Amino acid sequence: MNRRDFIRNGALSLAALKLGEVISLSPTKLEAKEIKTFQDFNTLAKNIKGIQRVPSVCLNCSTICGMTVLVKNGEILGVEGNPLDPNSEGKLCAKAHGGVNAVDYPERIVYPLKRVGKRGDGLWKRITMEEAYEMMSSKIKKCLDDKKPEGIVFHGGRNKMGDITGRFMDAVGSPVILNHRALCSSNKRAANYTTIGDTSWETVDARKCKYFLNFGSNFLENHQGGFALMKRFIEAKQNGAKLITFDTRLSNTAGKSDEWYAPYPSSEGAIALAMANVIMQKNLYNEKFINEWCNTSVEEFKEQIKTYTPEFAQKQSGIAAKDIERMAIEFAKAAPNCASFTNRGSQAHYNGLHNDRAVVILNALVGSIGQEGGYAYGGSKSKKDFPMPKPVPPKPKFTTDLEDPQLYPFANKWQKMRVSELCYDKIKTKKHDIQVYMSYTISSPQTWPEGPQTAVEVLKDEKLIPFHVCSDVVYSEMAHYADLILPDATYFERYTIEGRNAYELIPYFVLRQPAVKPPYDCENFADTLIKVAKRLGEPVAKYFAFDSYEEFISLRFSTLPKKEGLSGFEYMKKYGAWVEEKAKNYEPYNHKLSQKDLDGSFVENNIVYKTKKDKKTAIGIIKDGQKVKGFKTPSRKFEIVSNDIIKYSKKLGLDETGFPHFKMPKSLKEKKDDELVLTTFKWNVHTQARTAPQKYLTEIVHDNPMWINSKTAKKYGVKNGDMVDITTYRPKEGYKASQNEVVGTMRVKAFVTEGIHPEVLAISNSLGMNYGGRVPKARNGLKQNLKAYPEHEDLDLNGHIWWDKRLGGSGNGFNPNNVIPVNPAPLVGMQSWNDTICKIQKI
Repeated sequence: MNRRDFIRNGALSLAALKLGEVISLSPTKLEAKEIKTFQDFNTLAKNIKGIQRVPSVCLNCSTICGMTVLVKNGEILGVEGNPLDPNSEGKLCAKAHGGVNAVDYPERIVYPLKRVGKRGDGLWKRITMEEAYEMMSSKIKKCLDDKKPEGIVFHGGRNKMGDITGRFMDAVGSPVILNHRALCSSNKRAANYTTIGDTSWETVDARKCKYFLNFGSNFLENHQGGFALMKRFIEAKQNGAKLITFDTRLSNTAGKSDEWYAPYPSSEGAIALAMANVIMQKNLYNEKFINEWCNTSVEEFKEQIKTYTPEFAQKQSGIAAKDIERMAIEFAKAAPNCASFTNRGSQAHYNGLHNDRAVVILNALVGSIGQEGGYAYGGSKSKKDFPMPKPVPPKPKFTTDLEDPQLYPFANKWQKMRVSELCYDKIKTKKHDIQVYMSYTISSPQTWPEGPQTAVEVLKDEKLIPFHVCSDVVYSEMAHYADLILPDATYFERYTIEGRNAYELIPYFVLRQPAVKPPYDCENFADTLIKVAKRLGEPVAKYFAFDSYEEFISLRFSTLPKKEGLSGFEYMKKYGAWVEEKAKNYEPYNHKLSQKDLDGSFVENNIVYKTKKDKKTAIGIIKDGQKVKGFKTPSRKFEIVSNDIIKYSKKLGLDETGFPHFKMPKSLKEKKDDELVLTTFKWNVHTQARTAPQKYLTEIVHDNPMWINSKTAKKYGVKNGDMVDITTYRPKEGYKASQNEVVGTMRVKAFVTEGIHPEVLAISNSLGMNYGGRVPKARNGLKQNLKAYPEHEDLDLNGHIWWDKRLGGSGNGFNPNNVIPVNPAPLVGMQSWNDTICKIQKI
């Protein structure tokens, strides 16, 4: 069935859909019936003539690659890369192609649903969108009338519409905006922030890089911006570049490396500091860069790291001292065409901030920061360059501990990163009074540490969260615990301004736009918020003097210059990408300040300041008599000694010198012989809870057994495919520290391999779902005849889910978050995913 018939048949079915009719979305209702094995596909090959090409942006992960959507008669037939996107350069991965399945998914939620039974019972009735707007606005208005705006909470994942969700929350006066950053990349970002002052990811100038020193990044599979990095790395590799990877597991990136080392978890910082020691002791450092741009002297840094010898690092990591020394020398000799970088493998630890700082500092020592072929940085065109339509609501003048936890000062130092893994514990202990909880593009019962326990317990409790509205595409783990479900638009059906770190080192941005209209009652959540804001009346409504999110985006583009006779908005809709006419952003710290920058500025202690909102802010530094930008740190230099770490640690009573250092997390240091370390990882075809309902991606990866080293397996008598019980324990320091408290036990299948450290287990995330339809649950059968779904059916789901256990398949996998403890790292609050101590027992 094509999309046109899908929409037409859906419209015809409205007559049979009675408003208020009670339906059940309980997961126990699905049964396998007659198996059909044939489906008539409306293929691209049959319809290439007359096809329409709509430039847009993929959102099946955060890499946001430009794509062209192929449309005919209102139906999406496929996607191809947009060659005008300077990052992806016309290439796409499997996730981009698989994402098309989300649009016509037969178990997509297409009508607003109101809960009628107990929360979590799965009983609903269909209502109109007007009734949904009224429900939302009445609940929010009560908070405003009661002078309790902080009772309104927005919790979003990668919603990519922070311009409108943030505007809405500012307009109602609530600062309580939660996200998932602490589950993703906050230690890594904090490491960049406390060294170079940039809050995004590094942008390795990969095409010209000759030596890649990779600490825990699986950029050939999963890394923010990784697709762009992968493409450029392959070209560098063809030109003789070398890749060294440190990862406890043989990822695809590790497997494609010239050398792979499996260090003991959390020891990455020890390795990096030992390499720094070698570089300093053998006088391989870039003395000019250190003297001119770093905030410590050569001799002082030598003294600070003298104990971090290769032998010390060998003891901590298990990597031979001679190899550590050799790689340090090779890295330094490749400078400036070399880069040392990180990701989840090094940063998702209790000591992750200092691990990653140590790795980043290697680039400064050899002078590759901001250099051709080195550790560069520079992002997309800032969204701040697109002015907000006036009037703009004022920011709330207060914060709460829910979104601004004082124990983790770096969590909100920039970009409001939050410590979201703590939010449900705080709500559970009634430390924050919530009245309205709005969730969007997030599924915490599935993706949060202890989510299947704590998040579910809190979300089910109507006293803790009196009203929960969830906007989602499918009946997700999150939607199941809502009071009102809004049928969301997919990313093929809405607008967003996008951009990320620019791998060509030239600012750019791209536009996501609708390739097709949302079917049935489906609506972009941004448009829902605009309508609710108008219903709230003044003063909220005055900040929403536009009728749609499309109009809002066009207003933001109003300052773009005309191109080809087109307005900025029309140009973007035609081409999908905009690249600034600038030179590559090498040595951004050495760029001169403009006269506009200098207007109203003054100099103190060689630093250029401006007063902004009654606050003295550093904007540059004097170098060789010139006023240049410097680094975006307090000293405007590359901070080997972090002034912010010193400042905030002192407030918390922590013993920090500001220098990078290494301290093994207590749980890992005291691990017993009968204990192992449980880690998690990501596949190249899955993103959190977003992709499991997409059939082609889940067909590729639907099973996630526990990786276990062959020697370890032999010790426990475990063979490939055996079932094993994993019991996990709380960490011995930090949040909820305990010596032997059990978090939980789960049963999982073993995958025996030599490709993992002998003391480490690894289970991927994104699988093991209880909701979302037949694909994520691996359950063949006819679709339930429910009034929440479209009438459209996909016959593949009644017989071709060959991994269904009832047909002899492996099933839908396992969710390791059942047994991963909440474990925020100091100062930042990043979840320590890879520090979980566990024991196993063969079944």
